[in-house]
Amino acid sequence: MEYVAGAILTIDGFKKGYLGFENGRIVETGTDRSPVKPVCKGLIIPGLVNIHTHIGDSFVRKKNIDLPRDVESLVGPPDGLKHQLLSNASDEEIVEGMKDSINIMIESGTFVFCDFREGGVHGVTLLKQALNDYKVSPVVLSRPQGLCYDRDEIDSLLRCSHGIGVSSISDWSYTELEKIAKHTKRRKKFFALHACERVREDIDLILDLKPDFLVHMVKANRDDLLRVKDNDIPIVLCPRSNMFFGLKPNIKVMKQVGVDILLGTDNGMLNSPVIVDEVKFLKNQYSDVFSTDELLNMVTYRARKVLNLDCDILCPNSKAEFVVLHEKSLKPLYISLV
Repeated sequence: MEYVAGAILTIDGFKKGYLGFENGRIVETGTDRSPVKPVCKGLIIPGLVNIHTHIGDSFVRKKNIDLPRDVESLVGPPDGLKHQLLSNASDEEIVEGMKDSINIMIESGTFVFCDFREGGVHGVTLLKQALNDYKVSPVVLSRPQGLCYDRDEIDSLLRCSHGIGVSSISDWSYTELEKIAKHTKRRKKFFALHACERVREDIDLILDLKPDFLVHMVKANRDDLLRVKDNDIPIVLCPRSNMFFGLKPNIKVMKQVGVDILLGTDNGMLNSPVIVDEVKFLKNQYSDVFSTDELLNMVTYRARKVLNLDCDILCPNSKAEFVVLHEKSLKPLYISLV
């Protein structure tokens, strides 16, 4: 049996201790010194969760393109540059780009990622092809090919994915989006969407869709955030992506009103999908707002809860799915998945 020791992240913060593990499971935990010399010491956390990615556009990183720093011009459906590039790319190019991002996630300690997968059923098929032989677990939120509701298409998407993840209400006819949301909820699948990223949108319309979580909320005001809090809906922030577009969410107000904040890396063409880099970004920019354990909870326990994953982890008989980080740099020192 092997051991890791240090500060173990719990839902309530860090507690000093150790884990003993073998054959892919945690066998022993303790609050004293480990019985034998540990293979690694540091901050022991559950496997990381990146709750918002678009790894389908990862191939664009290799193209050396000067990307526009405007949300609508770059990623707005159906004519944003991203969608043009996806349409012109071969399946092989898209799959290889996704594989690159999957490898980066695994090597940086990500065990679960939630991908907003464009391209309809075929887009989901490409992601599953890219995932062959990888141990990382995906939560796939698919998306219709067009900006309209087609019952048969949504049925097909929900059979092959965990739910639906769409762009903002500003891109859609609301009645069409409402049909998709209701269909998805009837099937008891996830429904999530981007909201208030480039403009403030009607929070009542957004909440009436009953989303499981919202992405961005950069332009939301305090009243909007209070409504989101009252409806117990988490918000996923993507700080590095927002910075690329010159956007800055009102993080201090989000914290003040008590919104449940999660983190994602967003588009693969903009940033590498290293979720700890989002943690570091907020740690550097908002050291007076968040503690390290709060930030790491956003990408572990909180994210797992939203995705309906087991939160009873890092305990005896649970899977040995953990990462040990350097206490100061947060660099991964040991990844049980690798």
